[in-house]
Amino acid sequence: MRKSEAEELINQAYAAWDAEEWQRAADLYEQVLAHFPDEKSSAAWWYDAALGHKFLRNWDKAYELGVQAAARSPRGEGDPAYWNLGIVATMRRDWATARDAWTGFGIELPDGEGEINGRFGHACVRLDTDGRREVVWIERLCPTRGRVMNVPVTGGRRYGEIVLHDGQPNGERVVDGSAYPVFDELLLFEPSGLPTFQVTVAAGEPADLEALTILFADHDFGAEPASSVVTHCACCSEGTIHKERATTHTGAQRVSLAAPEGEVRRLLDRWAGEKAIGRSWSGLEAVG
Repeated sequence: MRKSEAEELINQAYAAWDAEEWQRAADLYEQVLAHFPDEKSSAAWWYDAALGHKFLRNWDKAYELGVQAAARSPRGEGDPAYWNLGIVATMRRDWATARDAWTGFGIELPDGEGEINGRFGHACVRLDTDGRREVVWIERLCPTRGRVMNVPVTGGRRYGEIVLHDGQPNGERVVDGSAYPVFDELLLFEPSGLPTFQVTVAAGEPADLEALTILFADHDFGAEPASSVVTHCACCSEGTIHKERATTHTGAQRVSLAAPEGEVRRLLDRWAGEKAIGRSWSGLEAVG
């Protein structure tokens, strides 16, 4: 292949990329890279080809090309080739490559080998379940994985599951002046064994409901009042939303709970029994 032919194919690849024709763009890049793998611009071509396959959820190909892109990119300078490789290596549970990719990007990881379970702060993830989307809070375990800290209202999703998310934020939540990114879910990485229940509780004062959520959290379970769920349109959800700290209410209300049934009943009884008047529960039902 002459360089003039390669230049024409690259121009076609750029046009396909702009049209979001990921497969065609990746194929065109690969045609050129088969002949010119180490040109000055080849690192960017390897990266774009790998990224196109990530968009297509073709993880094996994204990994194969991502390794080549990272090998031609500078280390420790925040090059996106390493971030992309970190995501696909994590998806494949190739922890050695993932660790090297995050380090190559410039991220300091906890010491050790194997699976990364660190403390990377909190963020939000937009769960995507067959087109049903829900933003939940996560505790970040690594740059691309997080444990869900809400009790999702979407059927089939659970408190405590671990999700793999993209690296580019798609929205923002601001709480008490602190901004938290909203990432889009790529896949459910590890399901949770905690079932979801709903119950009607009676709270005599706002502190009663807060005590219930704290009690479940202290046992690594989840409790989510229905009043905390807010619906936003897609446009607003993908923008910046200023959130107030959740306020609790009195009276009868529905609460979603995530715990084994025996623990749910035990903790509800304990919560209700801590006060002689003002706390009760009824109508417990399994929902997921």
